[in-house]
Amino acid sequence: MKAVISVIGKDTVGIIARVSEVLSRHSINILDITQSVLSDLFAMIMLVDITTLDVDYTVLKDELEQMGEGMGLEIHCMHASVFDTMHKI
Repeated sequence: MKAVISVIGKDTVGIIARVSEVLSRHSINILDITQSVLSDLFAMIMLVDITTLDVDYTVLKDELEQMGEGMGLEIHCMHASVFDTMHKI
């Protein structure tokens, strides 16, 4: 099973490291990642494999969103199937 994680906000040191640390702690593998910085705006999209996720999916979503709030970022996580369906309409 796959998920898409998006991160948007003011660029600062450690964004990728902090997100990756959460994913690693919950046994999630990063399959693909793209990031860009426009002026001081950071934007990143990750495709991750949540097959071996060691907590409930909602726990992961909440943890990422709370971490984002603490860093002044918007972090969203959704199942890849939902993401795909949204973009087919």
